[in-house]
Amino acid sequence: MTLKFTTPAGLDRAGEILTDEALAFVEALHRNFAGRREELLGGRVAARRQAASSGRLDFLPETRQIRESEWKVAPAPPALQDRRVEITGPASPAKMAINALNSGAKVWLADLEDASSPTWYNQVDSILNLRDAASGTLSYTSAEDKSYSLRQDAPLAVVVTRPRGWHLPEYNVIVDGAPASGSLVDFGLHFFHTARLLLDNGHGPYYYLPKLESHLEARLWNDVFTFAEEYLGIGHGTVRATVLIETVPAAFQMEEILYELREHASGLNAGRWDYLFSIIKYFRDAGGKFVLADRSTITMTAPLMRAYTELLVKTCHRRGAFAMGGMAAFIPNRREPEITEAAFAKVRADKTREATDGFDGSWVAHPDLVPTCREVFDGVLGEKPNQVDRLREEVQVTAGELLDVPSAGSVRTQKELALNLYVAIRYTAVWLSGNGAVAIHNLMEDAATAEISRSQVWQQIKNGVVYEDTGNTATRELVSGELERQKEVLRGEVDAESFARFFEPAAGLIADLVLGEEYVDFLTLPAYDLLEKAALDLLETK
Repeated sequence: MTLKFTTPAGLDRAGEILTDEALAFVEALHRNFAGRREELLGGRVAARRQAASSGRLDFLPETRQIRESEWKVAPAPPALQDRRVEITGPASPAKMAINALNSGAKVWLADLEDASSPTWYNQVDSILNLRDAASGTLSYTSAEDKSYSLRQDAPLAVVVTRPRGWHLPEYNVIVDGAPASGSLVDFGLHFFHTARLLLDNGHGPYYYLPKLESHLEARLWNDVFTFAEEYLGIGHGTVRATVLIETVPAAFQMEEILYELREHASGLNAGRWDYLFSIIKYFRDAGGKFVLADRSTITMTAPLMRAYTELLVKTCHRRGAFAMGGMAAFIPNRREPEITEAAFAKVRADKTREATDGFDGSWVAHPDLVPTCREVFDGVLGEKPNQVDRLREEVQVTAGELLDVPSAGSVRTQKELALNLYVAIRYTAVWLSGNGAVAIHNLMEDAATAEISRSQVWQQIKNGVVYEDTGNTATRELVSGELERQKEVLRGEVDAESFARFFEPAAGLIADLVLGEEYVDFLTLPAYDLLEKAALDLLETK
């Protein structure tokens, strides 16, 4: 074996996951698919430059036949027929996994990506927890001697696991001298250890695929699935994948993405926050008409977002796939009834719009919101498991409507600049501490919202935006001053040790990203370097 790996410090049972057999499978995945992954990542750069220089994207002429011909994805297995409410969250620690499985949701998106900080401990512990959940043995006892176990009085949520995106590496697994693909490590370890267990339970190895930018990237995943099924000797089509349409180029290739995965496809999801991030990233240097309004003012009723979601529902249902709604970030606060009441109202309105539009289910970020989402979809679906039969043939969406950024509003304020910097620094600091899902100002923030926050600031500087509330122009000097102010706000909110260890490096990273001449495609790439450095430093001090 030419694969080398490290064992995560402090995880006593890591050896149950990092077995010779599982790592041989991961190595085989890399031997067969890592080269194509690198080629496709390189193709992203050229595609973005072309789109930014022209200021446009369009549906692909070379795949017109796919869009115009009749075909459908494979029928969904029984366990995935009803997805009216899905809860999202990390699979580590075990307490979080148990709470999600017990939540009453139909599906749990077990997140190894945006809601998880990719420490090697977290990644391996996630696979361990998912393996134990599949075998029915998952349990947890807190330091206060409080026990958590899987419920026996009602069905557990069906697990759909989200591995990391194609762009992310895994420094703790080295193949032929180079860091492995985070995607292939996550998928490989999970599939190897859980596929047969899940099938024995009447479920299966089900996945959410993040950050795809083309149907060719979907084709790569399809080939990975086919290889994995053959490797373990399980039936072709056993794997089922739901693709997050959370990049703007993917919105123009929804049909092609489903087509490439058609024997393994389950549906598409409207990943709204990463979608906004992608619009900024893709057209960051394409001129003022692509400068988004303040994030807090953009709603899903904006024509830009309506075009995206309605096209997704129509595309999915035409092809026999499920259309899954996105995340309402509002979360309840059990100590503050007014905030909780407002959160419930906003989530109800969001899910009502989605159910009425034809979505088959939607996401929530907190167990307390499961009943609200379920009640809304129950009111539309009744006894039906889904509404795939609602074809939405009246929907007609043009390329121009998908790129109508001005339709999302034009309010840009210095107050929101301050909020963007606060959120970006605070989220990154908590991420560096090992936690990927963070409640900030009663909103559940993950990597997507941090990406929007820092990208908006860079784009505003690039385009010299004038803030409506102050009349000031976005310059590096102005933003640098605001960064220092937000650092001091955060210094007053946390203890000195946490500030020095996590918030100081987070603020330095955000400063580099928003003030630099060159835009960095993903916050999580340089943040991962810091994360791994911190882990090494911690080991050296022990």
